[in-house]
Amino acid sequence: MTAGKDPEYLSTLERGLKVLRAFDATRPEMALSDVAAATALSPAVARRCLNTLVALGYVKQDGRRFLLTPEVLTFGSAYLDSMNIESVAVPPLQALGQTTGDSVSLAVLSGRDILYVCHIPSNRRIRLGAGVGTRFPLHATSMGKVLLAYSSEAVIAELLGQPLTRLTERTLTDPASVRSRLAAVRDRHYDSALDELDYGIVSVAVPVRDNGGKVVAAINCSTSTTRISQDELVRTRLPLLQEAAGAIEAELRRFPMLARSLAR
Repeated sequence: MTAGKDPEYLSTLERGLKVLRAFDATRPEMALSDVAAATALSPAVARRCLNTLVALGYVKQDGRRFLLTPEVLTFGSAYLDSMNIESVAVPPLQALGQTTGDSVSLAVLSGRDILYVCHIPSNRRIRLGAGVGTRFPLHATSMGKVLLAYSSEAVIAELLGQPLTRLTERTLTDPASVRSRLAAVRDRHYDSALDELDYGIVSVAVPVRDNGGKVVAAINCSTSTTRISQDELVRTRLPLLQEAAGAIEAELRRFPMLARSLAR
């Protein structure tokens, strides 16, 4: 049943969440007209949403402009706490990061992006910063291609049915090339990306499966090309990533709610 035909669907809640999600690094504060434009809501509806969010403490009004408050962090922390992310994913990823010196992450599919659910940063500076809640395009990341490779044909067709953004000269944007890469991922059970999201970044990713064998997440090692070549990264990190994925999968059997939550 679609949202438009579901009598239980609250369009007012959808609009409020749309307003919250409109704020980002490029729009840290906005006037009412900016919010209306960013959300495609009428100014009257946007104003009611903002006034409600201000009253609840999630948005602050400063003159004619609006900005988020730290109170919105309670949504993310509630998820992390209730789903036992700290005990399931952090220990194996932290151990992996300490062993390799790489940035290590766990991400899930979220629309046309990957969404970082857990991230262990490297003490080495890399071009693209990331953290819990960070989003990157599916087609330009190793974790994205792993997640997409094990998705349904409908999900793949939906992504490839719209133009793919070229972030570097190595970013795959041709649908046939993407499909060929996804087939390779399914054959070898991993993906490695070099200079696809940004120049100077190399990564390798593997799937994480639930107890039924369904891919629900991906984990990766990511670092600078000045540290290691792509071939060497795959050779040395792949066995460690597979071991970490196995440890997370064992924990998911103990916390099936998390597995169900991660699944698209």
